[in-house]
Amino acid sequence: MTISKKRSRKIVVGQESYRWVITPSARGILTLTVQHDELKGQLLQVEIESDINELWVEFPNVESLNNKIVMPAEIALIITEAISRGWKPREKGALIRFRLSENKLASLN
Repeated sequence: MTISKKRSRKIVVGQESYRWVITPSARGILTLTVQHDELKGQLLQVEIESDINELWVEFPNVESLNNKIVMPAEIALIITEAISRGWKPREKGALIRFRLSENKLASLN
C-alpha cells in the first residue's frame, strides 16, 4: 500500500521527506498513516484518540468531546519517536503500529 500524493501532505523531518494522511478509523479514533516520500518503505500507522469527527454530530453539546487536532509539528515528533522505536521508513517491511496516548507512542504490534 502506498499513500496517494493527491490526498496526503508532505513533511520534512531532518533531511528526509515523508507523506502523511489522517483518516477516521472508528468512533473516537483517528489513524495517522506515514510513509517515506521517495522510497515507499515500511508504513507507520498511529491511532490517535480524538472525537473531532463527532463535533457536528454532537453540536452544540461538545463540552465532553476530546477535540484533539493533530498539527504538523506533532506529526514531526511522532515520526522522530517512531524511528527511535524501530520504524524503518527506508526499508520494506511489515506495517508498524502505535497508539498515541498522553503524547507517547505505545506499540500495537
